[in-house]
Amino acid sequence: MTKAEIQFVRSLADKQTRDEERLFIAEGEKLINEIIASGLRIRKIYALEGILQGQAEVVTPKEMERISQLKSASNCLAIVEQPRFSTPATAPDNSLSLALDGVQNPGNLGTIIRLADWFGISDIFCSATTADCYNPKVIQATMGAILRVRVHYLDLEALLSRSAEKQIPIYGTMLDGENIYESQTLENRGVIVMGNEGKGVSAECARHFSHRLLIPSYPPERQGSESLNVAMATGIVCAEFRRRAK
Repeated sequence: MTKAEIQFVRSLADKQTRDEERLFIAEGEKLINEIIASGLRIRKIYALEGILQGQAEVVTPKEMERISQLKSASNCLAIVEQPRFSTPATAPDNSLSLALDGVQNPGNLGTIIRLADWFGISDIFCSATTADCYNPKVIQATMGAILRVRVHYLDLEALLSRSAEKQIPIYGTMLDGENIYESQTLENRGVIVMGNEGKGVSAECARHFSHRLLIPSYPPERQGSESLNVAMATGIVCAEFRRRAK
């Protein structure tokens, strides 16, 4: 590899560069094979000898260590073009979608994208303060789900406002909410809003909730953890919605 190539790959660790180039980095043979099968355009693949033969430029282990964005370098790395898709003005009316208000931990975001894929949720709407879905840590945490879930960045409060005007159900988990396991309001459509790891959902977004839900601790009177991890909470909520699906 040339110095310029190494510098360019390493520069894609920076969000601004990823946005300007509309590229992201993916590492690992399984993930890269999924990307190849998905039809996303790959600019370049670098791999150790014997890996992805005929599809990659062979590099040395030392070169792979220099360009890898993981703690332990993988055996191959791809530079991939970010997918392009249109962002709707409102949330879908006939299906479930997720909205993330300031979820900042890349691991949490990656897990939520993976959960969306598992539970058949195609769209995630993110506030500008939510972590970048093309952050290398997010890409790895999605385990390929980023290829099947559309992640949109937009004015989230405005999207929720327009969706509420169209009578699309908007659900949020709140400490003063209704027990999700006893709620009669769950539909197999609408927007599930999840908030920041420390602050929760902003007041601007919360005012558009049509339904406030609570994930109860067990037993209710027990003094345990103050709150759930946002990715864990998302999984619980999505599972309950799908359990009720008719």
